[in-house]
Amino acid sequence: MIPFQNVPGNLRTPLFFAEVDNSQANTATVNQNTLIVGQMLKTGTATADKSVICSSSANAKVLCGQGSMLAAMMDVYLQNDSSGTIYLLPLADAAAGMTGADGKLTITGVPTANGVISLYIAGLRVQVAVVPTDTSADIGGAIVTAISANADLPVTAELVTGEEGDPIQVKLKAKNLGALGNTIDIRLNYLGASGGEYSPPGVDIAIVKMTGGVGSPDLSAALASLHDTNYDFIVFPYDDTTSLDAVRDFLNDQTGRWSYSQQTYGHAFGATSGTYGVLTSKGEGRNDQHASLMGMNDSPSPSYAWSAGYAGASAVSLRNDPGRPLQTLVVRGVLAPPMTSCFSLTERNTLLYSGISTFTVQTNGSVQIENVITTYHLNGYGQPDDSYLQVETLFLLMFCMRDMRSIVTSKFGRVKLAKDGTRFAPGSALVTPSTIKAELIAEYQSLEWQGYVQDSKGFAAGLMVEQNAKNPSRVDVLWDGVLMNQLRIFAVLAQFRLQPSS
Repeated sequence: MIPFQNVPGNLRTPLFFAEVDNSQANTATVNQNTLIVGQMLKTGTATADKSVICSSSANAKVLCGQGSMLAAMMDVYLQNDSSGTIYLLPLADAAAGMTGADGKLTITGVPTANGVISLYIAGLRVQVAVVPTDTSADIGGAIVTAISANADLPVTAELVTGEEGDPIQVKLKAKNLGALGNTIDIRLNYLGASGGEYSPPGVDIAIVKMTGGVGSPDLSAALASLHDTNYDFIVFPYDDTTSLDAVRDFLNDQTGRWSYSQQTYGHAFGATSGTYGVLTSKGEGRNDQHASLMGMNDSPSPSYAWSAGYAGASAVSLRNDPGRPLQTLVVRGVLAPPMTSCFSLTERNTLLYSGISTFTVQTNGSVQIENVITTYHLNGYGQPDDSYLQVETLFLLMFCMRDMRSIVTSKFGRVKLAKDGTRFAPGSALVTPSTIKAELIAEYQSLEWQGYVQDSKGFAAGLMVEQNAKNPSRVDVLWDGVLMNQLRIFAVLAQFRLQPSS
């Protein structure tokens, strides 16, 4: 019996009637969107707490305000992933509970020779030329002019002259409120003398780091507004407990995006800065398989830029092949810490046991992903658990579940269900648990051929598909797939000889 859905069975008018059935032709995949979360400025045209699609850095500056955290994150992300579909989730600075960070430059002395001041703010270089006739006030004014001329910078600058004889100061103020303003780094001569950067003789610039930023936006309204749109790569700038808990609840397995009732999935890519001890404590305080935290110390680039950078680099690879390891991917748009501030192999290994992702710095200064892990490391009894350690595991699961859902909804969307052993005409719109099992095994073999899973024989032996004992319209499946692993460690014992054995 041919399972027509539209051509009626009582036709007597001749001759030719055809209907089209796409149930066996679906090869589409879910579009893996990126969502970048961050703060906007009042000059932005976007609506706070409402996601908006964005295609360029220029568009992000209009939507979120030039010099905003979110515009900067978009710029860094695009340097790593220029082909993904990107949405922004703008957050407004809260009027209550948030304060802005402030910093200061104190300028003394006068130049004794021509030179160039190379000032780095949030990893962006600002250069000011000086000559021997310049006073401290001239230099301070030139710095303010140069900072004000670059609207992409996350700070504003103001010249403070004070009383006669007082040192000249340049006050810096973060454009966005909140604790992340404290991660805006200010330094001189990042490249050093070998890179052609050194302070002009006779001029001294003392730097007071950005401090005083407090608080972060309330995420509840923004996350609730996302509904069912897929956001597989969530770039998340905050590392405070309240914000991380909000994302954990948003993605959780029971009621969140990974639950049976939503199945929209997604993973949060965040970053956090601090010393080795601070990062270890931060990682050990988290236990969430749906979030990753990249740890760094003493980088000129703020933590929110790092979130966007390594998320973009990861997204390109995971979108192409969710099982391929992310190690050695270059992260563009962020500046590496000085070599003296980089973590040793032993320290990085400990950080990876504490739930903190790691990177390496090459001799040319480029940043490369070493290992992106989740913050999950303990089971419900507080015992070590590495089942969700690697971020690739989550993206492989995401891929396999979506693939199975596509097969089931396309081929079994409108069929009758009978118990195994029922005799029915070939081609009938009817399935049995065995029919479904055969289809799942065939699809698993296809996934194995593509390199996403392994051991199809073992899968076929362990797969269980059965009609529910209490609900005859329900089929229960035990899917025991074996995900593909990643080659991460290559260990060699070089047991050499000085002379051949007899």
